[in-house]
Amino acid sequence: MPMEKDTRPIVLLDLDNTILDFNTAEYHALGRAFETLGLPFDERIAALYHRINIRHWELLEDGILTRGEVLVKRFEALFEALGIKGDAERTQALYETNLAEGHWFMPGAEALLETLSKSCRLFICSNGSQRVQDGRIKSAGIAPYFENIFVSEHMGANKPEARYFELCFREIPDFSRERAILLGDSLTSDIRGGKNAGVLTCWFNPRGKENPGPILPDYEIAALADFETVIQRAFG
Repeated sequence: MPMEKDTRPIVLLDLDNTILDFNTAEYHALGRAFETLGLPFDERIAALYHRINIRHWELLEDGILTRGEVLVKRFEALFEALGIKGDAERTQALYETNLAEGHWFMPGAEALLETLSKSCRLFICSNGSQRVQDGRIKSAGIAPYFENIFVSEHMGANKPEARYFELCFREIPDFSRERAILLGDSLTSDIRGGKNAGVLTCWFNPRGKENPGPILPDYEIAALADFETVIQRAFG
């Protein structure tokens, strides 16, 4: 007899700043790298790097830079802005090593995973580097919650490309767009990506940012605990 299809809701979860607190991890990883290199580090430098880093990942999303270019050029841009000489490639290597160690959870993330795992099929969809995400996921101990983990470096395509999601969907047994929803904090990467993939989207917006448009999520939440209600509304 043929096996019955798994019709539980399929939840595609972004990792950084949705499940794990990337901003805190970034700050500590950068600070340790600068300390190793004997460079000054403070809140101003951390904030400057954060802005530069976001902009470079946006250039990746737009297809202007490759992943390898993003990883090094962000530090080249940082050193140029600071007016100091620095080895961007060595800084990148130190930073990623530090970033792969340890983790911080977003508020409510552990409880959400525990709850969703009882009635949904969970998958990670991340644009991060494979080595870094593997290290953080292992540190956090969350791998058992997920049927599969799709990191763009391994998939050979990036969010928000439709191709990235098509590659993910091929590896999900009994996949159905009508039963899938993507939860993430980035309008340009997650929500636009979900739209490109033809699945429902939910924007995690804990800081109450204004949405400038035209990327419109199907749902929006300010706290992860509210996502349970979204699942009920979307799938009954």
